[in-house]
Amino acid sequence: MIRDVPSGTRLRIRGPERTRLVEFVTAGYPRETCGVLLGRRSEGSVEVERLTEAKNLVTERAHDRFVLDPAGLLAAEELARSAALDVVGIWHSHPDHPARPSVTDREAAWEGWSYVIAEVTCEGVSEITSWRLIDGAFQEEDLQEEEPPS
Repeated sequence: MIRDVPSGTRLRIRGPERTRLVEFVTAGYPRETCGVLLGRRSEGSVEVERLTEAKNLVTERAHDRFVLDPAGLLAAEELARSAALDVVGIWHSHPDHPARPSVTDREAAWEGWSYVIAEVTCEGVSEITSWRLIDGAFQEEDLQEEEPPS
């Protein structure tokens, strides 16, 4: 789903990476899955060129919580460096819940990064949104998803 959301930033996800995101999220259902967004920043815009999957360290409440494995973040940072990209954010899924940030998401967020959330049910991914923490509050980013070729 592509939404036109007025915001200070725009996030664009390339088609093949969107496909990978959907595959990771669907395969992980009904657990929250997570990973790292790699790309480039420009004035008011973020281009996601690659994304990685990381282990969710939460086991007892994996249906509604995630803690991204620091080893996954380090591996993503190394990959970004080798590909001349930056870590630009985090993605995670919300199984059977809306693609809106939770209080827990807010408490773990850093300003300057994009936070992509994919709502997933037993029928698949129903919505993908992106958020940015600005002055301590999440604001929805204008998400532009490039559809993969058929």
